Amino acid sequence: MPSKNYLAVILLLTILGFVTPVGAEVTDAQVNTSIEAGIGFIKKHQKANGGWAGHPGHPGGMTALCTLALLNAGVELDSAEIRRALDYLRSVGEPAMVYSTALQTMVFCAAEPNKDRLLISRNVQWLERVQIKSGRRRGTWKYSDQRGGGDNSNTQFAMLALHEAERAGIKVNQSTWEAALEHWLQSQHDSGAWGYRDGEPATGSMTCAGIASVVIALGKMSQGDARVIGDRVECCAEQEQHAAMERALQWLGARFSVSRNPNPVAGRAWLYYYLYGVERVGRLTGRRFIGRHDWFREGSEFLLGQQDRFSGYWRGETAAEQNALVATSFALLFLSKGRRPVVISKLKHEPGNDWDRHREGVQNLTRRVEQRWRRDLSWQTIDVRAATVEDLLATPVLFLSGSDTLALTPEREEDLRQYVNQGGFIFAEACCGGTGFDRAFRSLMKRLFPDNTLRLLPADHPIWYAEEKVDPKYLRPLYGIDACCRTSVVYCPQDLSCYWELSRGGREDGYPKKVREEIEACLRIGENVITYATNRELKNKLDRPQMSSQGAADEPTRGVLYVAKLMHNGGGDDAPNALPNMLGFLRSHAQMRVGVENRLITVSDPAIFEYPLLYMHGRRAFRFSPADRETLATYLRRGGLLFADAICASPEFSDSFRREMETIFSGQSLQRVAPEHPLFSREYRGFELPSVSLRDPQVRRAGEPLRTNLRRISPLLEGLELDGRLVVLFSPYDVSCAMENSHSLECKGYVKEDAARIVVNVILFALQQ
Repeated sequence: MPSKNYLAVILLLTILGFVTPVGAEVTDAQVNTSIEAGIGFIKKHQKANGGWAGHPGHPGGMTALCTLALLNAGVELDSAEIRRALDYLRSVGEPAMVYSTALQTMVFCAAEPNKDRLLISRNVQWLERVQIKSGRRRGTWKYSDQRGGGDNSNTQFAMLALHEAERAGIKVNQSTWEAALEHWLQSQHDSGAWGYRDGEPATGSMTCAGIASVVIALGKMSQGDARVIGDRVECCAEQEQHAAMERALQWLGARFSVSRNPNPVAGRAWLYYYLYGVERVGRLTGRRFIGRHDWFREGSEFLLGQQDRFSGYWRGETAAEQNALVATSFALLFLSKGRRPVVISKLKHEPGNDWDRHREGVQNLTRRVEQRWRRDLSWQTIDVRAATVEDLLATPVLFLSGSDTLALTPEREEDLRQYVNQGGFIFAEACCGGTGFDRAFRSLMKRLFPDNTLRLLPADHPIWYAEEKVDPKYLRPLYGIDACCRTSVVYCPQDLSCYWELSRGGREDGYPKKVREEIEACLRIGENVITYATNRELKNKLDRPQMSSQGAADEPTRGVLYVAKLMHNGGGDDAPNALPNMLGFLRSHAQMRVGVENRLITVSDPAIFEYPLLYMHGRRAFRFSPADRETLATYLRRGGLLFADAICASPEFSDSFRREMETIFSGQSLQRVAPEHPLFSREYRGFELPSVSLRDPQVRRAGEPLRTNLRRISPLLEGLELDGRLVVLFSPYDVSCAMENSHSLECKGYVKEDAARIVVNVILFALQQ
């Protein structure tokens, strides 16, 4: 049975055990530091007139490149450097060179597109006019209307500018895109790659340019996988094949490198320019991997190793990249754009195309969420046949779509179950009117979550208004499964991605009013699901997913600390990964030997006396039997401690817990533990906790989105003393769901970092008081 001597021995033994350190790798914090240093270098070289010294033949080009890098790296629009740079770029004369005009256009689109609409339109008209209209290089751009012979580098930059202009609402003629796409398809090598000009050797930088340009042009040119015919929407049309892009991606994947520009002779020539192209390929195609390479992680590690540690710049070995402003700008563009957090991933679940019947749907939905949240986001594709649970957990929302079937191996099904149990979210649809996927998905959910069934989400479920209200005329039925601390699976038996596909950056203006309204409703449904699933909080790109520490049961070992979870009928194990994650955090912080399994125990089990600490949570009312109350009182009197929290601040559980404690201890009630109590200090080798962050859902009016405030408070724990010793500690605010990695807009409780710190302090205090 627990006692002070027993606990002291446990503590002594546990602190002698050390966790094997994990090998170091690049972190998001290191990338942020690197970006800040690069920003500082570029700012330092800005001239008094707001510009940067550049090539005299490209007026404003260097200034536009540096400004674009700063904007993407997070420098505020209202900063003095950006304001002066924009004023300078607005003062540059009429368009003269493709590079500088394209970069200037991209800056205006990224900064204040409404204010600079006339300048963007002027640049678009000029770029369209100087595109080569005939001959062997039709569809390309040269350096200017007077200089050069048309090349793939100038062409890429012109297309990037026109693409951003269209995203800002400026129309580009269809013939411009047609000519450009025809050029790229005709100039592609048989190997799948591209060179600087027709007939020239293939390079990685130009192959990246070709892939990005083809993706952009196809998005403007292709009819898409969904079409509007009259006033009717035709979903799941016959898909055009994109063989050119796939061949190029295979070429690039087979030769991929972050330390050289793939080419038999180029080596490190235009290396930073190439890396900027790699970022574009990964982002536009939604690929975390190019070939077998995690392009952003590898590229970040390389760039951090090449940065000047004192001044924060990068410098290339050849050509214009010997100018540190050029190389640093390209490096910042790679790091800042490449680190955009993933908000949703498509799950590739079979070798055909039934998993992706509307290929631009998720991409268009991501763009819509970007606009709504006013932040840059990204999307990805994950192949379930090759992905690990850790790979799946890199995305907060996993989108499954299909019409015919959904056939997964038992191992992949278990991965999906673990993904949800570890805090992931499945968003699924049955498209194209097919019934095979509907049957298969419902059957899969029964196997994965036998204790929870798909239920029709009621009208008052927050998923209907998490971001925007949906027009009732175009509602789709949504079914959900409650897993862990929230609804973690949402399923629509009708097409949604079909209508996302039709949302194409202003090109839907010609659709009938009814079609436009239905597209808008489906976009809002998608937004709401993503907002509900993520709480608008996303992982950093380089963060390794924090897997639950729970696995196979630890073998009994002397000197290992074990904590058991107390079961009851009010949701005693509704957050099954909370306790293992708590104990894993404790083991990491205190370097203790801790068993991290989810040990479940009832009050009536005599084994409770083997544990120095019991943990308990729930979200519904419960009641102990008289015998259970007596046993629990004996456990606490003999030196044990009970720590509990109310899942999502459940008032039903809180009321039951307080009532039970008062009954067990003859009217003695829980009292707040004073904020200055040593429990909240470092006295027991924990954390100093003068204040913590509480997520507090706000009362909303009809039609308003669901919002959560973060506010700083003194940590709130209630305690009950026996003979001068705290024997019960209770958090009326949520700790469990925070430790489960289950974000919820409805859940009132501590943020994950502070929940973990509170838990560590409680356990260390329990072992030493």
